[in-house]
Amino acid sequence: MTVAALVVLAGGTYLARLLPLVLHDRVALSERAVRLVELGAVALLVALLATGTWFDGGEFAGWARPAGVAVAGLALWRRLPFVLVVVLAAGTTALLRLAGVP
Repeated sequence: MTVAALVVLAGGTYLARLLPLVLHDRVALSERAVRLVELGAVALLVALLATGTWFDGGEFAGWARPAGVAVAGLALWRRLPFVLVVVLAAGTTALLRLAGVP
């Protein structure tokens, strides 16, 4: 059952990535449809960010991880280099956990 599920998911993923390339010139979407797809992608990314920030499995992740994400957001807003953003976020989270903040 697991192998069959993996094959189906792999095939679906492959088709989902292949179809836009094949159908690009054959299917025209309205401006509204394009806008809805763009908004859907943004909403999905925000949902992934929110759940990854606040939850670890089904439990609250603690305050150190959201603080690290907040520092990363501030660093991105200040247009710091991405490597520095990652180091600042990880460092903030690590220092807070070292200090005993869950």
